Amino acid sequence: MTTLYWEEEIETLPRVGLESIQLTRLKHLVARVYDTVAPYRAKMDAASVKPTDIQTLADLQKLPFTVKDDLRDNYPFGLFTVPMDQVVRVHASSGTTGKPTVVGYTKKDIETWAGVMARAMTCAGATSRDMIHNAYGYGLFTGGLGAHYGAERLGATVIPVSGGNTKRQITIMQDFRSSVLMATPSYALNLADAMAELGVDPKTLALRVGIFGAEPWSENMREEVQRKLNIKAVDIYGLSEVMGPGVAMQCLETDRGMHIFEDHFLPEIIDPDTGEVLPPGEQGELVFTTLTKEAFPLIRYRTKDITRLIHEQCACGRTMIRMEKITGRTDDMLIIRGVNVFPSQVEHVLMGVEGVEPHYQIVVSREGNMDTMAVKVEVSEAIFSDEVKNLEKLTRKIQADIKDLLGVTCKVQLVEPRTIQRSEGKAQRVIDNRKI
Repeated sequence: MTTLYWEEEIETLPRVGLESIQLTRLKHLVARVYDTVAPYRAKMDAASVKPTDIQTLADLQKLPFTVKDDLRDNYPFGLFTVPMDQVVRVHASSGTTGKPTVVGYTKKDIETWAGVMARAMTCAGATSRDMIHNAYGYGLFTGGLGAHYGAERLGATVIPVSGGNTKRQITIMQDFRSSVLMATPSYALNLADAMAELGVDPKTLALRVGIFGAEPWSENMREEVQRKLNIKAVDIYGLSEVMGPGVAMQCLETDRGMHIFEDHFLPEIIDPDTGEVLPPGEQGELVFTTLTKEAFPLIRYRTKDITRLIHEQCACGRTMIRMEKITGRTDDMLIIRGVNVFPSQVEHVLMGVEGVEPHYQIVVSREGNMDTMAVKVEVSEAIFSDEVKNLEKLTRKIQADIKDLLGVTCKVQLVEPRTIQRSEGKAQRVIDNRKI
């Protein structure tokens, strides 16, 4: 197939040219942040690092990390590098774990964001001829507006449908001939289930590709989405603090990894316990330095996302490094009787079991001094109506498969289809009832 690029010259730049751009931008960034943001200056002074110490890309390791608590401690605008009359937009996290993290954008930042999103959509094969069905949430969440501006930059037609009102969304897909779906993967499955209930065959729709992100999802879940919606499902990665969606994107030439747009976002992989930078190819915590953001740049921001970087050049011709699908987060990792458990690992097991639906919840409790984990999972109508002995056999199989993979014993509860509450945004996969 002929590979299309949004910015071919930069996306296929040899490493030496790309690293030259990165170093120039890194030096400028560090000097600007040191001069304009007192909390950054204090941290750099405490680490005995000055902007003039940054002479190579390897010198990035001399700089201190930035963590989410730094953002909360300087809430709302204490880490901005420009006066508020230059900030044209703010976004914020939901604030479910404390004060929300607030991010700001200058006019140029919005243009940069639209540009990387146009790159991302082009990776998925989208063009100006597409009808892009944007089911990401609008508002303080970065997903909806990030996708919207990128699609407009691409020249495509945007349907700003946002989340919810699922039946209406399906009608719009039918009537408007939506060709690209942008949503969380869990909501994509919600749409697929609703289509099945309404008797809508996805093959009658114009949808050909889905760009999914904002929550972890397994390869088995990707296959489920592709089968149920009759589309190609690709990964997009981003986080509000770094920019929003569009930091990295999977192309159509590979099912392994997403291209990081390294001229804007400089990645590292570190040991989450020691902070040490790991050798190429090692799995660890992803760290980003934003090279071009004006209002709210970040230096060595610890994302808490667990992944590894892929250095081999992709068949698509893009020379930018790839990151593997996120396997979990250091802060959504559950520790069950000394065993580290990521929800994505449980999902991997469930999606490999015939008759199990891609809707589940992990419930963690504490009985006395002992942690317990239970998994509620929907099964198909046919399975649920089966004989009790067959249901018991399926329950034992799931329990055994989870024990084999994770080394932890859990209770499994099979429930009827559509028993677990559906999500119109990020699915709530874990309910932790422990008082820790």
